[in-house]
Amino acid sequence: MRVSTDWLSDYIALEGVTPQELAEKITRAGIEIDVVENRNQGVNKVVVGYVKSKEKHPDADKLNVCVIDAGQEEELQIVCGAKNVDAGQKVAVALVGAKLPGGLDIKKAKLRGVVSLGMICSAKELGMNDKLLPKEQQEGILVLPENTEIGTPISQVLGLDDHVLELDLTPNRSDALSMRGAAYEVGAILGREVTLPNPKDQLVEAGDEAANHISVEIKAQEQCSHYAARYVTEIKLGASPLWMQNRLMAAGVRPINNIVDITNYVMLEYGQPLHAFDADKLENGRIEVRMAHEGETIVTLDGQERKLEPHMLLITDGVKPVAIAGVMGGENSEVSEGTVNLLLESAKFDGGTVRKTSRQLGLRSEASLRFEKEVDPGAVITALDRAAELIQRYASGQVHQGIVQAGAEASEKRVIQMSLNRLNRYLGTDLSLLEVKTIFARLHFACGDAEQGVLDVEVPTRRGDITIDVDLFEEVARLYGYDNIPTTWIEGPTTPGAYTRPQAIRRTIRGLMSGSGWQEMISYSFVHPDKSVLFPALTQGSKAVKLAMPMSEDRSVLRTSILPQMLDAAVYNMNRKQDSLAVFEVGSVFFTEEEKLTKQPHEIPVLSMLLTGDRVAQQWNVGAEKVDFFDIKGALENLFAYLGLEQRIRFVANSPEGFHPGRSASIYLDGKDGSEGTLIGTLGQLHPELQQQYDLNDVYVAEIALEAIYQEADANIRYRELPRFPAVERDIAVVVNKNIEAGDMLRTIRECAGELLQNVQVFDVFTGSKLGEDKKSVAMALVYRNRERTLTDEEVTEAHARVVTRLEEQFNAELRK
Repeated sequence: MRVSTDWLSDYIALEGVTPQELAEKITRAGIEIDVVENRNQGVNKVVVGYVKSKEKHPDADKLNVCVIDAGQEEELQIVCGAKNVDAGQKVAVALVGAKLPGGLDIKKAKLRGVVSLGMICSAKELGMNDKLLPKEQQEGILVLPENTEIGTPISQVLGLDDHVLELDLTPNRSDALSMRGAAYEVGAILGREVTLPNPKDQLVEAGDEAANHISVEIKAQEQCSHYAARYVTEIKLGASPLWMQNRLMAAGVRPINNIVDITNYVMLEYGQPLHAFDADKLENGRIEVRMAHEGETIVTLDGQERKLEPHMLLITDGVKPVAIAGVMGGENSEVSEGTVNLLLESAKFDGGTVRKTSRQLGLRSEASLRFEKEVDPGAVITALDRAAELIQRYASGQVHQGIVQAGAEASEKRVIQMSLNRLNRYLGTDLSLLEVKTIFARLHFACGDAEQGVLDVEVPTRRGDITIDVDLFEEVARLYGYDNIPTTWIEGPTTPGAYTRPQAIRRTIRGLMSGSGWQEMISYSFVHPDKSVLFPALTQGSKAVKLAMPMSEDRSVLRTSILPQMLDAAVYNMNRKQDSLAVFEVGSVFFTEEEKLTKQPHEIPVLSMLLTGDRVAQQWNVGAEKVDFFDIKGALENLFAYLGLEQRIRFVANSPEGFHPGRSASIYLDGKDGSEGTLIGTLGQLHPELQQQYDLNDVYVAEIALEAIYQEADANIRYRELPRFPAVERDIAVVVNKNIEAGDMLRTIRECAGELLQNVQVFDVFTGSKLGEDKKSVAMALVYRNRERTLTDEEVTEAHARVVTRLEEQFNAELRK
């Protein structure tokens, strides 16, 4: 919001306060001032002049020699090249010795042999933003109104002796989106009286009743709680007065004509957007406020045809749409040169409806901005009367008697009870009841004693942001002065900050993966519905959560797996010749069992991984090596070992949906007591069909649910002394059926070998015709050690014999000699 101090001084005395000091005070009271702009960019010795005559330059076709009366002792001869200069005009004349923005000094000059004693200026040469000028003033010299007094400094005429404060408003302070709201704010800060215009005193109603010519009906009460209209006839369209144009330009609004300018002026003054319809273009002067019909269209004032949807609020004349409520008027009812009679609108539209409509149509305006943040319901009638009074004064309009309206005229008074003790306890102050009442009086909040130490505070309708007592505490604090609130020590028990267990484990996982050469990625939580069904292993039997207002079809459901987005990342990289990729993401997936949500959906944290390309890049002495299933399995085993879970993790060959049927597995976390565990994840090669669909090379992926990891992980590192006594190594090779998993045999060996077994691992797997069909040989190395003493051969032989016996009994294994 741009606030002109010249305009502001109409409502409140600003004597003794510079614009910079005022900006500082407003900022300290809670509304930040971004910029204090001086509208005079360096204009000096520029006055109003009258062009008495204009003749062609004798030596240049594009130059004119003008005789100017600038209120000086003698008339001035000035050579001017502007196309629009003409005799009889009032213009801005820079005298000899004048200084203009950009460091331009005006001197006596001779142009093609003709003496020139000054310069006739354009608005741009005066430092004005020509984009904010009326269209007819944007090119050539600046032509002033005929009644402008000759010799008057141009800074006075154009309101350049003014400063503009740019308020950086937070969403809750919509009241300050108006000069009236700014005046109340400044009045409260400075402790000075605020005087606002009373349009009722100036407005003279004439003619018959407005209701004889116009009618109003609201068919969407929730979206439009109040609609009021006045009927004005015999208007004369033209330019608005220069003082009004100056104020509009200071606020960043371009003047257009007296009717449009008045509606914009009142909007800036009261924060209440208005709209003027050509009453003769409405069917029987009828206004009907309703929701749009499916497929309905309207051509707006910018000449664009807009397709409407049923959630959009319209102003119609009972036959056709004439405006999109709170957003933009229709071309079929706009005020034009032939307009004589007006229907002037002032209404209270629902902010959410206006916001959704303006965003969808891509139409944002000063009016929609104010409706979105909710306008003051108490200003609907006052602003309407103010606009009618200005149209009567500056457009010669005849305002007919009465206001035609529908809906609630004003909302109920909001009274909030506030305890003085509670206020002082919150702020750490010792304010008296009188001091608090004085602050509320400065804010124009009526208040009275409800009981001892308790106030009933009546909040004006313009302050919709104040709803509970702590809002009143904030008002007291900022006007009392944050600098005046004493500093107090923090009291009460304090606890050191720390990560929660899940946070700590997530950081551990990220650190380990990153340190192992994996790149972390972060992807959207929203995906296309087709991608939510690709990898259902962790959310089997559940449904994806649909978004109520998706940004697009490609982002219309919450993800049930991160793997589809990893595949997209792989495609993106491979299309840019990055064929080797090792990425992971720690994030959340979402699902529900309901067709229609009635409760919060499930959210589970997961670790997702993707691996593809070369394990070792090709060099002059080393060939490239492709990654395989065991690379991603090894990365997971390394992670589980770091988290202290390696003994409880079990990989079971499986064919989850989306994975290669012969190169994939499910991951189980067994109980501490050795009981059957629960499924926590899947890993394997991408299914060939899916791989072909994405046009990828061999890709290996894994996804692990982290909830069980959070509960069971033990990432504490325990240090032990190096063993002082030697280990005994024994190898064993057994022939078993091909369907026997080596992991099952390793678990059995650990169970039966006892405490002497330090380590066991597979070092060879062999198949061949000599062993017979459906047979394989698995060779394992076992390491035995006692940390307290040297083992005897008898002890090792006994433990090793137990292992062989158990393998023979449980897996029908045959010992290879």
